Amino acid sequence: MTVIEIASPGGPDVLRAAERPAPAPGPGEVLIDVYAAGVNRPDLMQREGRYPPPPGTTDIPGLEIAGRVAALGAADASGPPQSSSGRRWQVGDEVCALLAGGGYAERAVAPGVQCLPVPRGLSMVDAAAVPETFFTVWTNVFDRGRLASGEWLLVHGGTSGIGSTAIQIASARGARVIATAGSDRKCEAIRRLGAVRAINYHTEEFVEVVKSVTDRRGVDVVLDIIGGSYAQRNLDSLARDGRLVQIGVMGGASAEIALRTIMLKRLTLTGSTLRIRTPEEKGVIARALEREVWPLIESGRVRPVVHQTFPLPQAAEAHRALESGDVIGKVVLIVR
Repeated sequence: MTVIEIASPGGPDVLRAAERPAPAPGPGEVLIDVYAAGVNRPDLMQREGRYPPPPGTTDIPGLEIAGRVAALGAADASGPPQSSSGRRWQVGDEVCALLAGGGYAERAVAPGVQCLPVPRGLSMVDAAAVPETFFTVWTNVFDRGRLASGEWLLVHGGTSGIGSTAIQIASARGARVIATAGSDRKCEAIRRLGAVRAINYHTEEFVEVVKSVTDRRGVDVVLDIIGGSYAQRNLDSLARDGRLVQIGVMGGASAEIALRTIMLKRLTLTGSTLRIRTPEEKGVIARALEREVWPLIESGRVRPVVHQTFPLPQAAEAHRALESGDVIGKVVLIVR
């Protein structure tokens, strides 16, 4: 099969097409004929040598796909059907799947529990833009952040794949969203996605805007991909009993914060990564998504935002597009 591999750590040009043997599904896994694969910032980090795949995972990049089930691995006797065996699926089923790697290829394997049916009304291209961001948003905003209807959410990077997903799901579930972006064009996109206030961080100070919009109260949850100098300002933006959820450190992995702010406001600081979690843990998230979010997608209230598509051999161009900072939503590779 044709794959895109990383010749050596570096810029987009290190991505190259290659031929490799097709993988075989193991117990509890499914083999998928890949139609489309999402491109995400962790792929860029892996290409640069800053985010190696977990031990035992293929070195082929790609964390999410959509396609058709081509074969089933043996039933996994270690767990009950529908949870760890993957026996839910049949050859020919249209699925989207979260992977630990291997998505930039004509075929990929995924644990059955990390697969979900392609939502009714979505194309394969749109479905390929769902798993990585939707899994991440659900587990961080709603599991760890405990965002509830009527609460306020601040999202940094509102036009990213994560941001565009978080704004839509939170709004659809009754929360009020404020989001940041780096241009007036992106702020307008944020408002169209459902945010009640968009903040251009080049011209406005987000802490002051948050206080103004919430009548000095602050937000209940902050979803942050920046870190660094944003840390204390995020704490300053939170209301009492607020929750800061850290899922990225694009602005720096360390920060100095005032612990007294946490104590006085009774704040919770949390965060997570997704890739290293077990299939069982990811399966729990998948079932929650199917129950809570799939109806929102199928009703049209929430939709993945696909900015641009590229053929698989043009993976380097796809990476350049994502690195440009001009993307609103997701970039997707068309495999077949």
